[in-house]
Amino acid sequence: QVQLVESGGGLVQPGGSLRLSCEASKFTLDFYTIGWFRQAPGKEREGVSCIISSDGITHYADSVKGRFTISRDSAKNTVVLQMNSLKPEDTGVYYCAAGGGFRRHSYCSASMSEAGYSDWGQGTQVTVSS
Repeated sequence: QVQLVESGGGLVQPGGSLRLSCEASKFTLDFYTIGWFRQAPGKEREGVSCIISSDGITHYADSVKGRFTISRDSAKNTVVLQMNSLKPEDTGVYYCAAGGGFRRHSYCSASMSEAGYSDWGQGTQVTVSS
């Protein structure tokens, strides 16, 4: 079973930065597509960013383009979401998810859909507030 553990959340002031990590166990990230999603209080979960690990192809939601960067650390079997210039509207629980199989390249697209992601972490809280 695929296991994912998020870390790095916390409280930060507007304009600050956080670095979220998604560590995978029992599988190699190289064969999966990884997505970051978030859910704000009272709102539906939305896609933030994704990466096709084998190709390095990435996509971002319009709301985070230019501020967030997703990357893969193969040595640590981890996907990192670097979040800069944080805004109060970035507040929420952030989840990473993994999707594998021969169709994994289709899971990461500009649509930021949850389709194809079969395994999810427990989430990490991000709060942006002064």
